[in-house]
Amino acid sequence: MLLLATFVVFVSLIAVLNSWLYNPLFGFMDKRDEDIKKDLEKVGSNDAEIAELQAKAQSIIMNAKLEAAALREKVIADAKELAENKLEAKRAELAVDYVEFKQSLAQSQEELTKELMAQVPMFKEAVTAKISQI
Repeated sequence: MLLLATFVVFVSLIAVLNSWLYNPLFGFMDKRDEDIKKDLEKVGSNDAEIAELQAKAQSIIMNAKLEAAALREKVIADAKELAENKLEAKRAELAVDYVEFKQSLAQSQEELTKELMAQVPMFKEAVTAKISQI
């Protein structure tokens, strides 16, 4: 009889544990497995989306680099043109200054020549006076 009572308690304990512990635990584990599968599928689709976004980012970066290079070339060309214009203006200014300098030099030479020619008779007199003293 004790053996029968132990068997009945054991079977009833198994039935209670099965309904209260094992079934909810297995249900939770099955749900967790399904959630993991769904997450893995999402990660797989995210990989494709990530690759697409990376391709777009690379395309945007490449276009930005090309635009930056074109802009840099334009800025350099504009700076060279501006420098060339300033240089040409300075050359023209210096050419005008040079011509003015040559004219003033020629005028000064002419004035000096006239002054010396005006003083030639005086030099002749001074030279003849010195020679006569000798």
